[in-house]
Parts: sequence; C-alpha cells; structure tokens
Amino acid sequence: QLQASGGGLVQAGGSLRLSCKASDRSTSNNGMGWFRQAPGKDREFVAAMSWNGLSTSYANSVKGRFVISRDNAKNTVYLQMNSLKPEDTAVYSCAASRGAYSSTSQGSYNYWGQGTLVTVSS
Repeated sequence: QLQASGGGLVQAGGSLRLSCKASDRSTSNNGMGWFRQAPGKDREFVAAMSWNGLSTSYANSVKGRFVISRDNAKNTVYLQMNSLKPEDTAVYSCAASRGAYSSTSQGSYNYWGQGTLVTVSS
C-alpha cells in the first residue's frame, strides 16, 4: 500500500516535506499524484509527476510554492511545501495512476494511500 508521512503542525510561512512510499509494489512506471482534502470540502488535485520525472503539473493554488519529486530507486514520491498558508490545511494523500504520465484527474488514479494531516496555523 501507499503510505504518506511527514505531515504535522506548522506556522504560516513555514515548510513541510511529505513522503509517500509504496510497500507492496513498484510505482516506478506510474505517474504519481498528490491530492488533498480539507474539512468539509471535496478532495482536490495538488501536484503530479510522470514516471520519469520529466513532466509535472500543479494546481494554481500551490504553483510556485510546492514542488513534487520522486526517487524511483526508493519507490518514493515527495511533496516539498513552502510558504504554507492556513488554506493549505488538509489531509494530503498520494496516488499512483494507471498510466505513466502525470494527470490532474482523480479518475486516472487507481492506487491510493492513506493520508497525512497538514495543519497550518495563522
């Protein structure tokens, strides 16, 4: 399964780095994505990366602040989050897509992990 980690409580303007590792299968040939769900809201796309790391996509709300990366040798994808805002507070989850390329659509992903809570205080 995919397991996300690295969440926690941080003040506005701070940084966190999330990790997501697959323990039971390789995801090196899959596009990987990060999504988040804030309390009372629908899950939304945050960032995605193709299997080889050459293509990335970001939600407009995080562009310029968040960076997605991956280490296929470690079967792990990362989300570096900088300049955090209170509106970034959410449970962050990672997912592997059916294909090799990055996708902003949740329907493209069929392997989801448990999330990690990020709380940004003002």
